[in-house]
Amino acid sequence: MTGRTAVVLFTRDLRVHDHPALATSCAAFTRVVPLYVLDPALARRSPNRTRFLHQSLAVLRDALRGLGGDLVVRHGDPVAETIRLAGEVGAEAVALTADVSRYAERRARRLRVECERHRLHLRFFPGHTVLDPGALTPAGGDHYRVFGPYHRAWIAQQWRAELAVPSRVVLPDGVPTGALPALPAGESPDVVGGGEVEARRRLARWLPSLPNYADLHDDLAADDTSRLSPYLRFGCLSPLTVANHAGDRASPFVRQLCWRDFHHQVTAAFPDISRKAYRRGAAEHWRYDADALAAWAQGRTGLPIVDAGMRQLRAQGWLHNRARLITAGYLTKTLGLDWRDGQAVYFRWLLDGDVADNSGNWQWVAGTGNDTKPYRGFNPIRQAERYDPDGAYVRRWVPELAAVAGKAVQQPWRLPDALRRTLDYPPPLAPPGADPVWLR
Repeated sequence: MTGRTAVVLFTRDLRVHDHPALATSCAAFTRVVPLYVLDPALARRSPNRTRFLHQSLAVLRDALRGLGGDLVVRHGDPVAETIRLAGEVGAEAVALTADVSRYAERRARRLRVECERHRLHLRFFPGHTVLDPGALTPAGGDHYRVFGPYHRAWIAQQWRAELAVPSRVVLPDGVPTGALPALPAGESPDVVGGGEVEARRRLARWLPSLPNYADLHDDLAADDTSRLSPYLRFGCLSPLTVANHAGDRASPFVRQLCWRDFHHQVTAAFPDISRKAYRRGAAEHWRYDADALAAWAQGRTGLPIVDAGMRQLRAQGWLHNRARLITAGYLTKTLGLDWRDGQAVYFRWLLDGDVADNSGNWQWVAGTGNDTKPYRGFNPIRQAERYDPDGAYVRRWVPELAAVAGKAVQQPWRLPDALRRTLDYPPPLAPPGADPVWLR
């Protein structure tokens, strides 16, 4: 059979819509071999994400088969397996979506070396963000350190055109595609299902509520957020597609997509973002308290709004953004515990656990990142009164307090002693130093 062959290495871009690496390869080559390599080193990090990944791979395989192709599944080192497959099918090129994590950068460096050694053309494509991480640079710098100027430049920048699904994917004859392993168990009982079909269905179902986003997205009980973040994290949805469907670039919802791009361009410039403080001169004087960290992670701090958030995280593998700010702020600014310890807990449970977003947001809250006011803190009681005024969110996730009426549910330590003793709920953890005003 004559013609040229390319391998498209899928990573966390598990879709066929608006997939530049796949679309361009299908247009340029006679045969295209879609490949995913299951790396054992990643499988142990989060059972929730591993399950979501496997669901998404099954949906991707179905989509590729519907186009006449298939998904080749291998196990092991992604670089070694990519080079091996390229040799087996006589490929002359390898294509994949560029990424910014330390893991992705190491993979990219090794791919460059191995592709050069085997005389394979290697090309990286956009697709994880609306704008490439290096698309915008300020005068005198390699990346934006402050969100405001980046947001203004991002709105004004021309975006690439969305790409259609390839009309056909032609696989070489006789390529063993391999089997997907049995669906692994996750840790959270109430997680959403993965895959592009579900992602697009959720987007279509949520878009009619977009006009209400500015007014309701911070309401913890109403939960009028899109919940698209896991699908963006695994690339089941193109962020460009989501932004285009949302319309107004300056809208509060699209602004969140810009924040995502912002964190990716920061991570591209500062790949140690999950390990080291980003802000120059940031003072880090964290303490270590294993019992306090465990109480926080398990939702047993004695502060209902914090405990509700952490229990939602464990139950759903997802957490409302306002609850993320509250729980992270409490850990770092009230308990004085290291943001890296909190980040690790989030990484274990979150379906949308992503180095750029998770680490960037944790550092922002902890005061070591991009916040222009690094010493700001979140008063959890004021946050609760503003974003869960009736206590519905707390009562849902902290059933021990379900019978406590009104706003008193947010501060059960102020209840009459007789009532408080009937509740199977702990007193607030003692923070270091003087008690904060809201606890006195």
